[in-house]
Amino acid sequence: MVYCISGGCTALAVVYLLGKLYVANAGDSRALIIRGGEVIPVSSSFTPESERQRLQFLAHLQPSLLGNEFTHLEFPRRVTKKELGKRMLYRDFTMNGWAYKTVQEEDLKFPLVYGEGKKARVLATIGITRGLGDHDLKVHDSDIAIKPFLSCSPEVKIYNLSQYEHGADDVMILATDGLWDVLSNQEVAEAVSGFLGNCDPDDQHRYTMAAQDLVMKARGVLRDRGWRIAGDRLGSGDDISVFIIPLMHGDKQPPPS
Repeated sequence: MVYCISGGCTALAVVYLLGKLYVANAGDSRALIIRGGEVIPVSSSFTPESERQRLQFLAHLQPSLLGNEFTHLEFPRRVTKKELGKRMLYRDFTMNGWAYKTVQEEDLKFPLVYGEGKKARVLATIGITRGLGDHDLKVHDSDIAIKPFLSCSPEVKIYNLSQYEHGADDVMILATDGLWDVLSNQEVAEAVSGFLGNCDPDDQHRYTMAAQDLVMKARGVLRDRGWRIAGDRLGSGDDISVFIIPLMHGDKQPPPS
């Protein structure tokens, strides 16, 4: 059976094997562990900004992917015709910092990576650089394909459960970017620790309820000026999926068969 599904998604998976957690992430979802009040990130987000050099290097090797519409170089702002022949800061795939170059006609093209934070885009189209699908995604009103720049290869991090003693409030949190767009790692950790601290330790639903509480904190309350969260900040406008997984039994070895 063949399924033809357009679009794409990011992927975050955790595998438990022989006392270890293998956390594989491709995209901008995130996983973190709370252990004894300590916040431990166990994934990295892959965005146009974090993967700028990989994207630029690919475009440098295969300039045809840019369709003669984009430049692989990055500038602090869009370059205009009146700046031709002048010197401007730029970054290439070999550079972490900035240097000066003389602006040429080629530099007037739209940058491969443009924007900052959640507004950063690849080829003015997509805000993530790893994930699954999006095989047919193209730059608006063109035949320039986005897929060559998107990687499905995850980053894998390992957390050794057997090295630590875990209590009832030690958990792993998995969530989509709808949560992390509006709440920091520390805010999430404090919210979960506070919620679990007020629950009956024997309540089998405490982790599910803590996840639901996080979703509500990120979505906020509908007010006159839209959805608002703590501090009168704008609530998340993206989808929010949250899992909270207790770690206290993960370091227990199964009995011999």
